[in-house]
Amino acid sequence: MTNNVYIVGAGMTPLGKHLDKSVKDLTAMSVSMALVDANIDKEAIEAAWFCNTRQGALEGQHGVRGQSALRAFGFESIAIFNTDNACASSSSGVAQAFAAVKAGLFEVALVVGTEKMNYPEKREAMFEAFKGSWDRELADQHLAALLATGDGIDVPVEYRDLGERSVFMDIYAAQARFHMQRFGTTQRQIAAVAAKNHNHSVLNPYAQYRFPQTVEQVLADRMVSWPITRAMCAPMSDGSGALILASESALARFDRSRAVNLRGIGVSSSSNRTPEQFDRHLTRVAADRCYEMAGVGPDDINLAELHDASAIAEILHSENCRFCDYGDGGVLVESGDTNLGGRLPINVSGGLLSKGHPIGATGAIQLFELVQQLRGEAGDRQVPSARFGMAENGGGFHGLEEAACVVTILEAPVRA
Repeated sequence: MTNNVYIVGAGMTPLGKHLDKSVKDLTAMSVSMALVDANIDKEAIEAAWFCNTRQGALEGQHGVRGQSALRAFGFESIAIFNTDNACASSSSGVAQAFAAVKAGLFEVALVVGTEKMNYPEKREAMFEAFKGSWDRELADQHLAALLATGDGIDVPVEYRDLGERSVFMDIYAAQARFHMQRFGTTQRQIAAVAAKNHNHSVLNPYAQYRFPQTVEQVLADRMVSWPITRAMCAPMSDGSGALILASESALARFDRSRAVNLRGIGVSSSSNRTPEQFDRHLTRVAADRCYEMAGVGPDDINLAELHDASAIAEILHSENCRFCDYGDGGVLVESGDTNLGGRLPINVSGGLLSKGHPIGATGAIQLFELVQQLRGEAGDRQVPSARFGMAENGGGFHGLEEAACVVTILEAPVRA
């Protein structure tokens, strides 16, 4: 018998501003859906990982977040672990649960990511919370180094002081300017990512935004941090995603024809690389580790969910995941290959840009999309005959890159 690990249940809430729902409410919604999807009762769950980044800063719930949210649902006595790894929290929870199930500690485990980001009465705190996802002691030093990567392309005078925004959008803007200077990437190519993902999200009933966008509309939107317009930025989202993992030994309890094989997972953190050391980017490191574990390569991937907190990030990570050469990410999106119906559809869910980005829940929600796709249950946005799907989920910033990255490859169920 192999010791494969499978995703046997998946659920998520619609994303948006859920001002009338608590963390406990959103958790109950996604967990209920995952249990129904797996056709089991909660008593079958032996351990759970709860993933969240904001509840401490915005509600004062600094500890035992998972015990609080899951006890409210009725879970008692099981092992519960709390995972906060910035935007990569729930994919990190999946990595931990995968390891525990593969090691034989548990046969059936739950991973749930839940985030409330919208507190209208705490608007200043909402934006201040972003600063918790980098080294506060070295923040000024790191920010200066990051912004310096964009030197060499002058920001138009009218776009130098644009008001309230996440500091991460300034970072993404600097990365965009670096890419533009180094490789000739254009603002229009960055806009093409946003237009594509907005158009994909029209087909996703869970998406926060469900309206199409043209490249021209993206370019004409309000400037956030040049060359990044509002349509090129992920929204602040509330929502929850839940996944149920099971060992090979437990698979007889589930419908094998809907069990998605967690084929590989690679995790990395940042390093002291220079901007030009592309092959040391933490996403490239995590992706290579994932490919090695999965025993497949970039050409085997049929669709991908990449961490597009800003549109430039999809371009960067399509390169880091070896879907194209460094510098060719803009050309790749402009070619149409990453559209639904193209050679390698990327972010057919709408991505973080349009589906939504509930920080600690984002990784689980990316995997929810892949599970639906690999089961053939994605409806109008279905990628035909998909066998392998990849999710890339980055979190925070440290030095010149994200602080954490998790890359996961899933394989479609074996059909009789």
